Amino acid sequence: MRIFHVPFLFIILCYCFWIHHTFYFTGVSGQIVEDQQQSLLKLKNSLKFEQERSQKLVFWNSSIDYCKWTGVTCDKEGHVIGLDLNGESINGGFDNSSTLFNLQSLRILNLSVNNFSSEIPSGFSKLKNLTYLNLSHAGFVGQIPIEISSLTRLVTLDISSLSFLLGQPLTLEKIDLRMLVKNLTMIRQLYMDGVIVSAEGNEWSNALLQLHSLQELSMSNCNLSGPLDPSLTRLQNLSIIRLDQNNLSSLVPKTFADFPNLTTLHLSSCGLTGIFPEKIFQVTTLSDIDLSFNDDLNGSLPGLPLNGSLQKLIVSHTRFSGALPTSIGNLKQLSILDLSNCHFNGTLPSSMSGLKELTSLLLSFNNFTGPIPSLNMFRNLTHLDFSHNYFTGSITYAHLEGLRKLVQVDLQNNFLDGNIPSSLFALPLVQSIYLSNNRFRGQLDEFSNISSSMLATLDLRSNNLEGPIPASIFNLTSLIVLQLSFNKLNGTIKLDVIHRLPKLTKLALSHNNLSVDTNLTDVGLVSSLHNMSSLELASCYLTEFPSFLRNHSKITTLDLSSNHIRGSIPTWIWQLGSLAQLNLSHNLLSSLEGSVQNTGFNLNLLDLHANQLQGKLQIFPVHATYLDYSSNNFSFISSDVGTRMSLIIFLSLSKNNLSGRFPQFLCNSSSLLVLDVSYNNFDSIIPECLTQSETLVVLNLQHNKFKGSIPDKFPEPCALKTLDLNSNQLQGPIPKSIANCTSLEVLDLGNNEVDDGFPFFLNIISTLRVLVLRRNKFHGPIACPRTSDFWDMLQIVDVAFNNFSGLLPAKCFKTWKAMMLDEDRVSKFSHIESEILTFDGIYYHDSVTLTVKGLQLEFVKVLNLVTSVDFSSNNFDGRIPEELMNFTGLYALNLSHNGLTGQIPSSIGNLKQLESLDLSSNYLGGEIPTQFERLNFLSYLNLSFNRLVGKIPVGRQLLTFDASSYVGNADLCGTPLKMCPDQRNSKSEVYTDSGAKFDWTFVSIGVGFGVGAGMVVAPLFFLERLKKWSNHIIDKALLVILPMLGLTWIPIHDDDDDDTEEETKKNNSDMEEDCDYNEMQNSLVHQRFRGRYCVLCSKLHISNKKVIHDPRCTCFPSPPISTSTYPDSYSSHSHS
Repeated sequence: MRIFHVPFLFIILCYCFWIHHTFYFTGVSGQIVEDQQQSLLKLKNSLKFEQERSQKLVFWNSSIDYCKWTGVTCDKEGHVIGLDLNGESINGGFDNSSTLFNLQSLRILNLSVNNFSSEIPSGFSKLKNLTYLNLSHAGFVGQIPIEISSLTRLVTLDISSLSFLLGQPLTLEKIDLRMLVKNLTMIRQLYMDGVIVSAEGNEWSNALLQLHSLQELSMSNCNLSGPLDPSLTRLQNLSIIRLDQNNLSSLVPKTFADFPNLTTLHLSSCGLTGIFPEKIFQVTTLSDIDLSFNDDLNGSLPGLPLNGSLQKLIVSHTRFSGALPTSIGNLKQLSILDLSNCHFNGTLPSSMSGLKELTSLLLSFNNFTGPIPSLNMFRNLTHLDFSHNYFTGSITYAHLEGLRKLVQVDLQNNFLDGNIPSSLFALPLVQSIYLSNNRFRGQLDEFSNISSSMLATLDLRSNNLEGPIPASIFNLTSLIVLQLSFNKLNGTIKLDVIHRLPKLTKLALSHNNLSVDTNLTDVGLVSSLHNMSSLELASCYLTEFPSFLRNHSKITTLDLSSNHIRGSIPTWIWQLGSLAQLNLSHNLLSSLEGSVQNTGFNLNLLDLHANQLQGKLQIFPVHATYLDYSSNNFSFISSDVGTRMSLIIFLSLSKNNLSGRFPQFLCNSSSLLVLDVSYNNFDSIIPECLTQSETLVVLNLQHNKFKGSIPDKFPEPCALKTLDLNSNQLQGPIPKSIANCTSLEVLDLGNNEVDDGFPFFLNIISTLRVLVLRRNKFHGPIACPRTSDFWDMLQIVDVAFNNFSGLLPAKCFKTWKAMMLDEDRVSKFSHIESEILTFDGIYYHDSVTLTVKGLQLEFVKVLNLVTSVDFSSNNFDGRIPEELMNFTGLYALNLSHNGLTGQIPSSIGNLKQLESLDLSSNYLGGEIPTQFERLNFLSYLNLSFNRLVGKIPVGRQLLTFDASSYVGNADLCGTPLKMCPDQRNSKSEVYTDSGAKFDWTFVSIGVGFGVGAGMVVAPLFFLERLKKWSNHIIDKALLVILPMLGLTWIPIHDDDDDDTEEETKKNNSDMEEDCDYNEMQNSLVHQRFRGRYCVLCSKLHISNKKVIHDPRCTCFPSPPISTSTYPDSYSSHSHS
């Protein structure tokens, strides 16, 4: 019996054990549930969050199983293993005491996109099971705790932050990157964007090399330094690299092409240099590359692999160049192609039509040429930007067919022509159309199918559009911006139609042939214009201020310039509360209506120039930054405006009647960049406060009566780029402190009484581009410092009418590289200018008046291509240096009125861009080089009054000059002077010119006439009594015959002197020419301009001193040519 009792007892014991453990584990499980739920509820109660924005925390309550709460994930036992509180607007209540750290089973934690505004708690060390931790953009600040490094199971760590934008970044100061990641050996995704790491290339690279499993690395804006370490390629699992906006200043290692799994490479704004390795573009796994905003990064697009994986290719704002390869059509998956702001050129390959997945095609600011190919294959295209290139041809319906998803079209600043297709405006989703600054012509057709149009911006400025504005434009009810300025549109526009565009905020109709009627027929329509913020009606034949603007509270920009508005400026215009920019220039305004006490609080740009305003200048808005009162008749400035000058950046009082002492309060603005008081009558000394300014960029005091010396108070540093003191009464030397202005580009001291040697001490100013010392008392030789870059940007130099002596400065000429033709300089048609208001794109453009071609020519907005050298009217001697002949980009050269000797260098043929050459009144000898024939652009030549000999070369341009270009050279001959002896004695020859045979008919006629004349005239030379009679008969015959040919003959009067006296005068003629150049010049010029005989209509017969005049030619008043007397020249700089 006992045998059967043992199993029975064993079963009883097992059953009891099972009952005990069941109740035990049930109790434990219940305890876990209770603990987890209470921890979550306490967490909710401790956190501060906005309940109205919460989508998760606000719904947590004990009546619902916590494992079903939004954002909570549990395992089978009820442990919380996942918590997602992303975007819950949490703004506090999270520290080391938080019950969050009781949830020690957590594997996934997402607290991103909140605003905790505190440091990251060290309590994260308790969550040992975390594999995913996302604290990105959660508002955490300060030091990252070392406890993060103890989370050894982490696979993904995202601590990206934007707190650095608020000045409170996340940092690694107490620990470095190596300490943070040394234990995170399982990490695959590491995102630390915006965390200030501050480590050099080798340091952060070596720290990351510990992470052998790393697949994704994102460390943008981490204050990392370069160089990029090639050893990073040892991380063979890396597929995503984002290092944007770090100051790497590095080459890109070629080894980056060896990443076997690379899909994303973002290196934008990293200061990359050198040439980007082409092989990286050929990595077959690469789908996304962004190299944008690396201004010193060079490269080109290589041949691209067939069926490449690239979906995004962005190299904008780099120095990438060259043509697009045909193989770009291989990128069948490409959706974004951004090559904007580079140096690409050539035509677009036809293979691009295969890029059917493209959504954004951005090619702006390049050098692409040729026609725009058909775009109808880009069915998914939403953004198209071809602006600022050199595209030509027209845009047709075929280009646009099928682009049903297009949202933005930008083709501005090209050379496109033809008509604008109306189908463009009918695209169903298009919102912005920019076609400005092209050559589109013709009339705009009426639009159709626009009832549901989404078009918000239409910019057609600066084209050649004609005819009336289509009425259907005013049916584009979604239109916000309408810009039609600078075309040839005509007709009358009544602003009543604007009420059909209820969303319109900007209307620009300036500079057309439009007549705009601003009188609203229905007063109730005024309310329909309440959204208008910008109104540009310049040159619209307005005669009065639009009355509907009165009390218009939203208007910010108002341009009524270049109209016929006369009378007073109304008081209400200063009371428009939102008005920020007001342009009333180029009208007939003469006064202000009432007193101007309070102008609009927001008014910062005011342009009243070119009116008839007079008397006291009192309008100085408190917050003004740009004020232009030039070209008026203001006579004095109100003395109480000094307190309102603090914010002014640009101030022009040029061309008024201001006189007396210079107002000291004009120095009160600490922000002043441009001060132009030129063309007034100030007669005091120059205030020291002007030259002491550390902010002034442009100081223009020309054409006043400032006296005394130039204050030697230029500070260090000095910001001046333009200093113009031309045409005053300044004396003394050039102040040495000008050398502190190391950014100076324009220095004009012309037409004063400055007494000094050549300012070689300014050689440290490497930026100098214009130097004018004309008509002063400068003296001595022109010395050149021993430096290889002495004024290598100098392009205009004028030292005429001084007392400089010695040799021409050949050593200086070697360093003036801007005078030499450079392809890069030619390709950049930049101006000499100073940027004033960056946001508004306002520049102060320098203009220079030069004496070229014998005339004063003003170059407004001086291009970098305008080069001129004027050393005339000094005492230079010696030969013309060969170094001067290297100025292959030279536009004008004047060495006249010196004592130069030797021959004209044959290398003058190198100056192929030369348009004006004056070597007159020197002692140059020898023959005129035949290389003159190469100067195809030469339009003014003066070699008069030298000692040149021989035959004048024959060239296409040289044949256009008359005798005045060569007078005073006794031994010169050939066209247009007397025939050379070898020409008179040479036999007639048969020749061809350009394939045309010589016509012997003219020879026969000439020979016959000559023989007949000889038979009649020859005997007369032997009959002294018949001499006077023969002259009289010949004069009568020529007076009858020549007018029939359109010419006039002045009879030759008989000379009463005997043959001996004539011979004596003839023998002494050469001596007279050598001894008295100026007297002969003045005589000839006086004769040339006397009465009706002018240069362009007359031919001067030198030997007989007679003029044959063409009566069919009309003479116009003209200033004297520079061969005799140079008119005063000045160099002026004016804004435009």
